[in-house]
Amino acid sequence: VVSDGLESQTKTKQAVETLKKLGLAEELQRIIDSKKVRAGKGKMRNRRYTMRRGPLVVYNEDNGIVRAMRNIPGVETACVTRLNLLKVAPGGTLGRFVIWTEGAFKKLGEMYGTLKSGAPMKKGYHLPRAQMENADIARIINSSEIQSVLRPKLEAPKKFALKQNALRNLSVMEKLNPAFAEARAARKAAPASGKRKAREAASKEHNK
Repeated sequence: VVSDGLESQTKTKQAVETLKKLGLAEELQRIIDSKKVRAGKGKMRNRRYTMRRGPLVVYNEDNGIVRAMRNIPGVETACVTRLNLLKVAPGGTLGRFVIWTEGAFKKLGEMYGTLKSGAPMKKGYHLPRAQMENADIARIINSSEIQSVLRPKLEAPKKFALKQNALRNLSVMEKLNPAFAEARAARKAAPASGKRKAREAASKEHNK
């Protein structure tokens, strides 16, 4: 927060000196060095250069501050009664460096009021109050007051093995009948029986 004298500055040279006195010399140089040619077709569409955002100066009355700040790279101005979210938090990213004049900062109280009193400039407006006084959810859940009234933890339901057909699944058949593997191997190794030979002969006789 700076004094209201900043609002009456009309020269860019004065504004740059004021910003440097506030310790922004390195920040202003960083913005100037960040100027690069845009990648893509935006170069041909009046968007040739890209540059990082600098500090935002919020004022109450424009007595020349907009004219003084408009030619400083990266520095933007905004009236406190017409604050733009895209300027306060570009790209939805919080943490922009904002310089408030004293009059603008005092006017916030008139515009939005406090939690105890309403806003003088807005009829029927009250600041939104937080639904929870303590936002530490883990501490609330693990507290003795909450844990004492909770129901006990449910046990997982018992899982039963899937029933499989032993006539199709050889491993299941071997568990039911340990001699199945030996009998099966013996059937494969044994020569063809007489019934099979008779059946083949009868088939050849029928197909003549």
